[in-house]
Amino acid sequence: MREDEFRSGFVPIVGRPNVGKSTLLNRILGQKVAITSPKPQTTWWRILGIKTRPDAQIVFIDTPGIHRARENFNIHMVKTARESMRDGDVILHIAEAVDPFCEGDEEIRRDLEGRDVPVILALNKVDLLQDEGKLREIVERSQALFPYAKVIPLSALRGDGVQELEEEVVRLLPHGPLYYPEDMVTDQTERVLAAEVIREKIFHLTRQEVPYSCAVVIEEFREEREKSLLYIRAVINVERESQKGILIGKGGRMLKEIGTASRRELEGMFGKKVYLELWVRVQEHWRKKDPILRDFGLIR
Repeated sequence: MREDEFRSGFVPIVGRPNVGKSTLLNRILGQKVAITSPKPQTTWWRILGIKTRPDAQIVFIDTPGIHRARENFNIHMVKTARESMRDGDVILHIAEAVDPFCEGDEEIRRDLEGRDVPVILALNKVDLLQDEGKLREIVERSQALFPYAKVIPLSALRGDGVQELEEEVVRLLPHGPLYYPEDMVTDQTERVLAAEVIREKIFHLTRQEVPYSCAVVIEEFREEREKSLLYIRAVINVERESQKGILIGKGGRMLKEIGTASRRELEGMFGKKVYLELWVRVQEHWRKKDPILRDFGLIR
């Protein structure tokens, strides 16, 4: 393909918490670069996911869910999501097909007003909406509410409509260069990927406020080539002693379960044996303290 025919650009993925942004990104890329869980606000910062095709390179920007934040760390998360819209050549607004007109989505539409780039609305979880007539009505109402370039119903979980979405994104991208090497899929380092896998297991295995109070920091990450082994030492930072007790569990069972699940996924991800050492440390009210957030790499 001639260089002047190649398309490329940045595509922020924005939406309310838990609408399937990370699931969609993983589906498009064909591999996992963003952690997911049934709980809202699993994504804590922007993640690049890069899809390179013969005719285009799409640089997706997965973002935290936009919500009415009150706590310090959540305010940083929402700020990150809103700032990502400035970098977009095309913006992808994801909403749930069953309710794309709630106050949260209305607020996102207000954020998008006046932006001089195409915006696509992806109506996710369409498999939960059985009435096709109702779906047509929702599509028409969405187009009347906001000048979307396209409204595409899809299921990120099942893959329905995802290819159509990708083709529409490519069609709307400007002509441009290859921004990243063809074999690069994400900008996350191996250390960050390892920390995120551990954090995902905490989200799946613990309840209530505990996963939101856990910041995982990789303190050591080294390869022992003679043993074909990765040694990873991670510290899980919590805010209170009670959370530390829950995370460790009776006789250390919960921490062992988190470690076992994490190690299995990391071994599949890195293609070698992993020795994973987990520690739990109390850092009181770390979500409220910007210096600690910076030390953890959660804000700049």
